[in-house]
Amino acid sequence: MNPQIGLFCDSFPPIMDGVAVCMQNYAYWMQKKVGGVTVVTPHKNNAHYKDYDYTVLDFMSVPVPGRKPYVTGIPQIDPVFVVKLLQRNFKIIHAHSPFSTGFLASEVAKSQKVPLVATFHSKFRDDFKKEIPVDMVVDQMIKVVVDFFNRADEVWVPQESVIDVIREYGYKGPLEVVENGSDLVADYPDSFFAEARKELGIGPDEFVLLFVGQHIWQKNTRLVIDALEQLKDLPFKMFFVGTGYAAEEMKALVHEKGLDSKVTFVGVLTDRPSIVKYYAAADLFLFPSLYDNAPLVVREAAALHTPAVMVEGSTAATILKDGENGFLSGGSLEEFTAKVRSLMADRDRVRRVGLTASHTIVRSWEDIVGEVLDRYEALIARKSK
Repeated sequence: MNPQIGLFCDSFPPIMDGVAVCMQNYAYWMQKKVGGVTVVTPHKNNAHYKDYDYTVLDFMSVPVPGRKPYVTGIPQIDPVFVVKLLQRNFKIIHAHSPFSTGFLASEVAKSQKVPLVATFHSKFRDDFKKEIPVDMVVDQMIKVVVDFFNRADEVWVPQESVIDVIREYGYKGPLEVVENGSDLVADYPDSFFAEARKELGIGPDEFVLLFVGQHIWQKNTRLVIDALEQLKDLPFKMFFVGTGYAAEEMKALVHEKGLDSKVTFVGVLTDRPSIVKYYAAADLFLFPSLYDNAPLVVREAAALHTPAVMVEGSTAATILKDGENGFLSGGSLEEFTAKVRSLMADRDRVRRVGLTASHTIVRSWEDIVGEVLDRYEALIARKSK
């Protein structure tokens, strides 16, 4: 297909959540395959885009209250940005968020008469309810989100189970399932995993547990910490990678439970090799989130042969078959703790399941983006008629 491709999103590096990783890989592989990629995103502090192979246009922004490091953009009052944006002639626009950047994407698509694709990534209602404890207001905000998706020519979800979420919000239009990928797909020798553990100072008999993601209570991080308290009698190390509004409270809870010697808060890792090291060193990935739709981190962990423990029935867990390519647990503290304890006693089983996970739930971003470009071409051809 001929460029230009516009990728619009509120999340983009140096923010490193799942949506930002998705955007970064879309942009990288599209630029490599067809060129002409422009990323449009609100400005973030300490952002450096000059070395990217594609263009990044960022615009004036303000912090989102209570959600550091997230920002929301105000493109209308950034005249330099507006001039640069108007110089772009897009063939297709893909929005990955339904807020200021998403509505900007819909306006540009409408004015340039080009197709608009929108991907539904997150459980926005959960985010809104945390900040606004008034159901009527939350319902109105969800209507705004649905209004955005109603503007799109195609709406995509990252896995089948997410269809139920967006339908519950009130979206009635057609949907396409387009999976997320992983940039960590490779053939890793056994020595790679041993070296990762050595670098992190992990003993041969220590069982390594891992969480990667936003440090927010919606991801059920309290359940993880409570379970660790119940497992104190066992030799393990737990690493939390990431940050979020609840990070300091999580650290305080770990200290209160006497887990400081077993738990390490790594903070944000923006370079992928460092993140890979933790995935490779881990035995189990603890991710009991009821909040996530299709978390990239579960697939990333699987790429490094680290299977996830997730809550049965959660939207995110539908990609797993218990004991085959991951592990499913009940949502109570007792059930989750018992599951993890039983797995820590059967390391060979954990390794077998991790290897199967790497073969069954991971596709490369290069492969995914090839599919995405085919879909773009079909939509452009359909819209032109």
